[in-house]
Amino acid sequence: MTFELKRLSAAALPRALERAEHYRLLNEPWAAESICLDIIAVEPAHQQALKVLLLARCDQFAHDTGGAVQRAKETLALLTSEYERAYYAGLIVERRAKARLDQRAPGTGFVAYEWLREAMTWYEKAEALRPAGNDDAVLRWNTCARMINERADIVPRAEEGSGHTLGE
Repeated sequence: MTFELKRLSAAALPRALERAEHYRLLNEPWAAESICLDIIAVEPAHQQALKVLLLARCDQFAHDTGGAVQRAKETLALLTSEYERAYYAGLIVERRAKARLDQRAPGTGFVAYEWLREAMTWYEKAEALRPAGNDDAVLRWNTCARMINERADIVPRAEEGSGHTLGE
């Protein structure tokens, strides 16, 4: 049995967006994703709903990296601002790195290093495009740098024989 989804009214979109953000804060990304999909069904180019949708999909990386990553990238392509595409591209890669680190599998430190460096490259691109007074990309770049600097398990592959033990 398949249910036909009910459509939101245009007047309900601001409150629905608040609800989506609320469910993200409650660590219920699937509920936030569903609400954003309802908003986008009414207004396909709703940029704030697309950003919340992308974040909700990133919140799911720890549970479903393959599908969630692809869905996040598809959402990224719908953002109209070049700055936001660069910033959120960095965020996707950074969150993938964090999800991989949480898995504590062999080789995660090497993969996380590569992804964090890729995220930093995206953040540098976003920094060059940022609106005046917006240092969000700088904050994210610094977070990635601190993770690399402070965690002995996050190393480039060239340092494989450096004595670091994976999963520390």
